[in-house]
Parts: sequence; structure tokens; C-alpha cells
Amino acid sequence: MDFITPYTEQQEQFRKEVQSWLQENVPEKMKEPIDLRDFTEEHYQFWRGKHQELAAKGWLYPNYPKEYGGGGLTGDHETILAEEFYNFRVPRSFTNVYVLPALLVWGTEEQKQQFLVPLLTAKCTAWQKFTEAQSGADLANVKSKAVRDGDDWVLSGQSVYISGRGPEPDWLFGPMLTDADAPRHRNLGFFMIPSPSQGLEIKTQALLTSNEQHTIFLDNVRVPGDHLIGGASQGWQVTNTSLEEEHGGRGRAFPADPVVGNLVEYVRKTKMNGGTLGDDPLLQQQTMDAYIDAHVDGLMAKRTFWMYQNRMEITYEGNVHNVHNRLKTMRQAIRVRHVMKMDALLDGNEPGAPHGGAQEVEQRYAAGQRHAAGSTNIAKVILARRIGISRTKERPAPTPSTATTHTG
Repeated sequence: MDFITPYTEQQEQFRKEVQSWLQENVPEKMKEPIDLRDFTEEHYQFWRGKHQELAAKGWLYPNYPKEYGGGGLTGDHETILAEEFYNFRVPRSFTNVYVLPALLVWGTEEQKQQFLVPLLTAKCTAWQKFTEAQSGADLANVKSKAVRDGDDWVLSGQSVYISGRGPEPDWLFGPMLTDADAPRHRNLGFFMIPSPSQGLEIKTQALLTSNEQHTIFLDNVRVPGDHLIGGASQGWQVTNTSLEEEHGGRGRAFPADPVVGNLVEYVRKTKMNGGTLGDDPLLQQQTMDAYIDAHVDGLMAKRTFWMYQNRMEITYEGNVHNVHNRLKTMRQAIRVRHVMKMDALLDGNEPGAPHGGAQEVEQRYAAGQRHAAGSTNIAKVILARRIGISRTKERPAPTPSTATTHTG
């Protein structure tokens, strides 16, 4: 079976257009650094402007509706854009993209104009405010409170490990406890929290991976009533529309795996005993295992992306990829250490570091991969519920692919 994606002449012409624009507009020094700790304020300001230019061309969010600032393009266009952006090391938007489906599905028309349009056109940014210290990945157990005060809401609480690149965003988004006496899953509201706001403090966490994690403090932050997305008791449902895509429910148009690409190149080119590392049968086998694992993972991601684009019902498919991808990431990190040995731990400051230190960066990031977007154990629980082997069953949340109307 031929798994290579065929492109039409018209699609290849589009690819040439994208390549030409990138060649003219992306200087080498502005490409995304291998180590995100090297991402500077100059990078950030440059890409804020370029993201707006990409949005104006419909290339930043190619599948979102044009009337809200998206491209209105096809999945094939998104695949080509993702591939070329990867080749040119174009940073993704500085907005956490998982707010977009929640706004499109649950927002009123006024809220879509207020929040969705500025985000899709890259005029504003938003970060996901989910994880709390005491509840971790258990989002139904958030303790941060929202108390109604006239037409407004007053928010208090704390969140940790909030991802975001660059200065403070224009909004934080996430669930807050609106009714402490209501049943679980019916006691939350989902808010767009303006930043800066009086009583809001964002502190950077200096972690092993980078400085892109933050602690958020909310001390009686006043938020207008129209910043509540969905009803005052629908926050769990709105959150799950966001999580549906974060847990793999949209798939990926171009699931590149640079870790494996670099590993294969390293094995082919590194000299050993008059030959290359690839001549060693054990190292060769480990490298091929890594290659096959990455290929299987990519096929899973592409399958879900194809289903999403064709508005098909997605039940367990995205979750299978989510679980596989988490475990695969850890397996690949171990394989890289076995094959590359100490070279895998040389960072970009070392003259002899392979691939500019990319493998060392991945070794650091892999350590936290099991906890990103909820723990691997939670991902397994979701998958068990979707395939019917858990005590409880779970249906997918509505997404822009499956929802026929919004409920705002």
C-alpha cells in the first residue's frame, strides 16, 4: 500500500506560493530556535507581526471560517502549510489554540466577534488557565472561584504550569467554580479573563524545559458578565470541547517527528570501527524501531485529521493516538540515549553537539511529556471509557467538526 500523499497540480502550485512567501519574509535569524530558551523578545515582536500577515492571507488558521478571520481553506491546504511552516521553522501562534473550538461552538455571535475574531487574526493572544496545584490534571475539581456581583463576576484562585510565550496575553481562559453546592460537572463556568486586570498577577516559572510556564494569581479580579462562555453551570461542557482537540480529537495535518529524523541521520553518518553506527545490528534495530513507531504514530494522527475534516464521528480514534503519542515520546527518548549515548545530552553550546543540540532539548522536554495536557493515566482512562472497558462510558464533546449549532 502506498502511504505517500498525492498532491494535485493546483495543490503543488499552492505549495510554491507558500514557499515563495516564506523565502521572502522569514530571515534565517528569525526562524524558531532549536532551544526555546533562545527565543528572544526580537523573535516575539517579529512573529507577532508576521502572524498577522499570515492571518490576513488565511494561512494562520486555514480551516476556520473566513467570516471570523480564518482562511476557509481545506485540510489539504492546512497539510501543505503545516509542512512548509515546519521546514521554515515558523513558530505557531502565541495563542493556545484550544480556546478556538470552545469559542466557535459555545460562544454567542457577539462573543465570537469580541474574542474569536481578534484571536484568529492574531491581533490578540490567549493562554489556557487550567492546572491548579491542589487538583493537578483533575479539572472537574478546580477550586478557583467565580462569584456573581451584579452583571459582573469576581474571580479568585491560583493556577500553575500555565504555558505561554512572550509577554502577558490579552486573555486567560478556563473553568472556575461558580456554585460550590452544585453537583460535580454542573458547578463550573468558563471565563475569558482580561489581562492585565486589577488583582491578576502572572509569574514566570524557571523550569528545566524553558521559561514558558507561569503561575497565575487571581485576587478578586472583576470580569464582565459577557466574558462567561456558555451558561454559569456549563463550564465543564465548554472545557471539554477544548479538551477534545487537546486530547487528539482533531488529529494532525503534518505529524512531523524531527527526533527520529535526526536519529536516522546520526546513525547513517556517524563513523564507528571503519563503518557507521548503522552497521551495528543492535543500533540499527533500535533506530528502525524508532522509525516504525513514529510512522505508526503519524498514521494515527493523519487518520483522525482526515475524519475531522470530513465531519465524521470520532469516538476513540483521537484518544488512541493521544495515548500512543505520549508513550512513544518516552520510548523515543530512551532509544535516542541508547543509540547516541552522551551525544544525546550535548546542548547547543557544545561545538560537537549533533543537530545543534536538538536531542538534548528533546531529552528535557520528554521528561514532562507524560504530564502535558493531563497525565498519561488520565488519557488511558478517557480511552477506556471511549472503547467501553471502563465502569463508565464517555461520549466525545462537541467540536467545530461535529456541532451543528452553538448553544450560546
